[in-house]
Amino acid sequence: MFITTLSFAQTKSNILFDQRTLIKKFHTIDQLEGLKKGELVKLYIERVNEVITVLPYIALSNEANVSLSDIGIKENSDNLKLLKKHHETTTEAFESTSNLITEFVPYADTEKIIWSILYYEEMIKKIRIGVNGNF
Repeated sequence: MFITTLSFAQTKSNILFDQRTLIKKFHTIDQLEGLKKGELVKLYIERVNEVITVLPYIALSNEANVSLSDIGIKENSDNLKLLKKHHETTTEAFESTSNLITEFVPYADTEKIIWSILYYEEMIKKIRIGVNGNF
C-alpha cells in the first residue's frame, strides 16, 4: 500500500501526474529471470501503476509534472475539482488492481509474469516516446 500512497500523492493539485508515478528502470529478460516471484510481482504492480496513471493523458501530454495551464486548460475550480476527483478515482482503482495482482499473479507461471513485465515496459517506452519520438 505504500507504493499506492506514494504514487498517487500529487504534490500539486493542478498536474496530470507526477514523476514518482514513473518507473525508474527497464529490464532485460535475463535480469528478470534472476528475480524471485515476489520481486517480479512488485515490478508488475509498478508497471501497471504507470500505465493506469499515464494512459488517460497521452493525448494531452506524456510528460510528468505537466499542469493544466501548461496544456492550455484553465485552472478554474471546476477543472481542479474534476482533476482531483480523477486522481482519487485512479488511486482507488489502482489499490483494487494492486490487491488483485498481489493475490492472483503469484499463481501465474514465472515466465508469464516475466513476459507481462516486458510487455508493460514496451508499452511504457512507447508512451514515453510520444508523437514526436522523444524518449
